[in-house]
Amino acid sequence: MSKKRKSAPPAAHKDSTREEQGPTLKDMLSADVLHKLKQQADEMKAAEAKHKQEALEKAEAERKKEQKRLENDMAYLLDHYKTDSGKYK
Repeated sequence: MSKKRKSAPPAAHKDSTREEQGPTLKDMLSADVLHKLKQQADEMKAAEAKHKQEALEKAEAERKKEQKRLENDMAYLLDHYKTDSGKYK
């Protein structure tokens, strides 16, 4: 027979323990430091977004370059040529 697991304590209990612990780091930091940290986080997010955009643009350029190379390759064109002579009758 297996042992029964205890259920999680109620959420109200967690709130009371948070109050008992005292001030948080956010409460202890000055507004100026908090502003600088938020600004730095925003800059990091913007840099990451820019990096992702550059990676997408680079991948798109590589894809176009490869497509252009394949369009000039006669073996590729013959393999992918669709013979639908019904259009021209």
